Amino acid sequence: VLLLGVLLWAPWQALHGAPLTELSGDQDFQLFLQRNLEFTRKIRGDVAALQRVVCDTLQLCKEDDLLLVRQDLDITQVPLEQCHKRTFQAETCFSQIRAGLRVYHGSLATIQALLPEHAGLVETLQLDMANLSFNIQQQMEDLGLATVTYPSENQDPLPTFSTHFHHQVGGFFILANFQRFLETAYRALRHLASL
Repeated sequence: VLLLGVLLWAPWQALHGAPLTELSGDQDFQLFLQRNLEFTRKIRGDVAALQRVVCDTLQLCKEDDLLLVRQDLDITQVPLEQCHKRTFQAETCFSQIRAGLRVYHGSLATIQALLPEHAGLVETLQLDMANLSFNIQQQMEDLGLATVTYPSENQDPLPTFSTHFHHQVGGFFILANFQRFLETAYRALRHLASL
């Protein structure tokens, strides 16, 4: 399991308010970005694998076919607008990525209940998400950016479903939303790596 503990040199701590472009040439920061781009790619692959399982076992494959049912469900898309605004700020983007990972970490319990025979994959995914969140928090601290530490227990209530079918469709949309979230997070990390 990749637990990245990249430490930046002390002089970078003094650049608390420095524009990120000044940090973009830093080797440790670039190493953090490259490793976590790979990590995010792995997590996306695991989510895609779970989406294939949902498609194969539950016959839930196309979002367009399920939009009417979605209206009855309490499934939200975690926002990442700070990661694709013109006024991109690494601090707020990283904070939103961490907050989203926390939400999806908890909502994967819905998937685990839905696909108990794939609990191992869900647990691996949750561990990878926790590690990615830790990596981002560590990097934010190393850069002198403000961080928010979330409680380890999931404070967000899990979605409730009135029927088994709604549970299945809810699981489908949790994975679909999580995949979109990861794509945006990946693009944000890639953008930082290209500065």
